[in-house]
Amino acid sequence: MQVLILNSGSSSLKFQLFSMPDETILCSGIVERIGFNDSIFKFKTNKDTIELESQISNHKIALKLVAQHLLDKNIGVIKLPEDIAIVGHRVVHGGIYFSNTTEITEEVKEKIKALSSLAPLHNPANLEGIVVAEDIFPNAKQVAVFDTAFHQSIPEHAYKYAIPNEFLIEHNIRLYGFHGTSHKYVSEKAIAFLDKKESKMITIHLGNGCSMTAIKNGKSIDHSLGFSPLGGLIMGTRSGDIDPSIIFHLKDKLKYHLKDINTLLNKKSGMLGLTGYSDLRDIEAMASKGNTDCLLALHMNAYRIKKYIGSYAAVLNGLDAIVFTGGIGENSKYMRQLICEDLEFFGINLDTEKNNSDLRTIRAINKEDSKAKILVVPTNEELEIVKQSMNLFKN
Repeated sequence: MQVLILNSGSSSLKFQLFSMPDETILCSGIVERIGFNDSIFKFKTNKDTIELESQISNHKIALKLVAQHLLDKNIGVIKLPEDIAIVGHRVVHGGIYFSNTTEITEEVKEKIKALSSLAPLHNPANLEGIVVAEDIFPNAKQVAVFDTAFHQSIPEHAYKYAIPNEFLIEHNIRLYGFHGTSHKYVSEKAIAFLDKKESKMITIHLGNGCSMTAIKNGKSIDHSLGFSPLGGLIMGTRSGDIDPSIIFHLKDKLKYHLKDINTLLNKKSGMLGLTGYSDLRDIEAMASKGNTDCLLALHMNAYRIKKYIGSYAAVLNGLDAIVFTGGIGENSKYMRQLICEDLEFFGINLDTEKNNSDLRTIRAINKEDSKAKILVVPTNEELEIVKQSMNLFKN
């Protein structure tokens, strides 16, 4: 059985085609910088590797490009669209509707659409991917795996906001949490690596979108993103935590419309607003050339993460490990170094030589005397999605 997994980020589309149940990867790839002039398309099979650079303006065009290569007579890995039995989709926001993996129906699509205002950079792209995949692979079962599902274990005192109770009871306004597929996958890998089921760890997912989770004995107990994927850490284009009164100030004093404020905080803030660049690779490169805005933004980013490490260590009442994952967490030696500096109080001691290693496997990068382990765990949301998709029909 062949299962295609689609993972739409705010500016990317990752994909993998699996042969199941042996979990063999037939092809994989990514479309990066969607919406920019220098978009990058990577497509890899056991025989071929292709990399193209062009303008890919939206996720719909990106997915059609993926399908075109999957079916290509020379480099493709399937002959007919009917060869794919299941298409598994990462969907960011499931609200109160979805706490488990779900087969996609018209009703499910309507609910994903209704939640788009809470995840404006993701749910529309997720839904567009579903609609296009239904058109290209009409005989395949379409499955949604929700980022919010892993965080259903967060207790009420952590997910409830200090606003009148009716907003939770009548309108379901609460912390939901995101990147759950990634946090679940890497926490399970870290627990196995440490051989410690009863553990206290903080998983740090850093990419264009960023989040942190406090995990106790394998369960999410708190998370940096809340009602939507806007709060928490500084991200590629999203502001992260700000004083809510800034919104009123922008509206009342600076005469911004609410729609423009929403666009400002979601698409024009974060690292982009601070530096003019949203991709950390560009920001690090410019910082190394002496760009003071980029250097300050990197330190601001690391400082925000440190604050969450401190608060989550308190919530957990101890710390066995911190776990770096995501495109930045796995690949940016500089950010890991900045984040781990001056955290000896928490028993976090980075080994510079280990941190500078280019290994792409799960590894510890802490000093031997470090009380808390510092792990780098490559995430594989696609494998987690394919397993959950298979289990849905197995059950």
